Amino acid sequence: MKKINLFVLTLLSASVFSDTLLHVGNLIDVESGELSKAITITVSSNEIKSITKGYARAAKNDTVIDLKNSFVLPGFMDMHVHLAQEYVPKAERPAKSEPEYRALFAANAATKTLMAGFTSVRNLGDGGMETIALREAISQGLIVGPRIFTSGKTIATTGGHGDPSNGRSKADYSPPSPEDGVIDSPEEAIKAVRQRYKDGTDGIKITATGGVLSVAKSGENPQFTDSELQAIVQTANDYGLWTAAHAHGKEGMRRAVNAGINSIEHGTYMDQEIMTLMKSKGTYYVPTIMAGNWVAEKAKIPNFFPALVKPKAEKIGPQIEATFSAAYKAGVKIAFGTDSGVSAHGDNWQEFILMTEGGMPPAIALKSATVETAKLLRMEDRLGQIKTGMLADIIALAENPLENIAAVSNVEFVMKDGVVFKNNL
Repeated sequence: MKKINLFVLTLLSASVFSDTLLHVGNLIDVESGELSKAITITVSSNEIKSITKGYARAAKNDTVIDLKNSFVLPGFMDMHVHLAQEYVPKAERPAKSEPEYRALFAANAATKTLMAGFTSVRNLGDGGMETIALREAISQGLIVGPRIFTSGKTIATTGGHGDPSNGRSKADYSPPSPEDGVIDSPEEAIKAVRQRYKDGTDGIKITATGGVLSVAKSGENPQFTDSELQAIVQTANDYGLWTAAHAHGKEGMRRAVNAGINSIEHGTYMDQEIMTLMKSKGTYYVPTIMAGNWVAEKAKIPNFFPALVKPKAEKIGPQIEATFSAAYKAGVKIAFGTDSGVSAHGDNWQEFILMTEGGMPPAIALKSATVETAKLLRMEDRLGQIKTGMLADIIALAENPLENIAAVSNVEFVMKDGVVFKNNL
């Protein structure tokens, strides 16, 4: 019996103490934008154990991965996705979209996203529980996908962008409640946040203004009172939840930023006054240029959008590009986000191209999707850089993105939590 136990212990010890060595030809420091050559990254379990110069020799039970011809950097993070959906014209939509279908769709979208090099995402709005369940399934290894931080169901006001009863006959619904994500007072706002906490969300998303793709005339009007916003932010802070505000119009942004919101999403009509306010409050801007670009292009197709949506898409889409450029020049903190789910999942990398076209250098664009996103998630001690003690979220590209940002379109290698999910080398 003792001999058997000793044999088992020996096997377990070999497994436990084996490491993975990445022999890296070109390591990009996303904090400084500098490039180091001939580096060994040692991964133990799900963490980066060490980073040393030269190509270290492996111990007997270690695994070596050859990345000598690649450009290596931390996994990308997208701060605005909707994994459970993807916009298609009305004629192509299924007659019904049950929660079970949305959950399966989200699982497929999650895999595409991870394979594109995005090892963490912030999901800002779904039917309520799809991405919460998906987050757990991924963390347990049942589904292949990125690390998910989710807001669950968006919080809106009656008739606002995010009210699930919009566009339906009054005979077909009961008035939605705070549990459904619809509020009309500070008291209901508190209840809605607490319900999200009860559901198991990581944060809160609100629709501070109207939206582009909602069937409503205005995409700019403010939709929460100051007292409602203050109640939401304060309650979220009490429960340790981050907050994000969908916002196109200036007044809605002003109210949300003054209330202490952590990030403004889209920010279409942000002006210098709002930029100055955001800088003073430390508010992040998540531009989603890709979504604006996508809706503007689709608006050119006859009957692609409903009549109320088309003029908003034509107007708001191009404006986001201009706003991004101005916000970057003004020094507003920017975190990478695409609004994928409007556009196709797995194409998230295209945002990098649009950001550089808007005047942001490639090194800063890469930083926005790593260092800055980690700060927004309050995970900068674990994510966003390749450093000792960080989680082993590591990707490799065929070309140098500092010289050609389009290199992000070709992710050859993906490791998340120390596990290799893609290796096309």
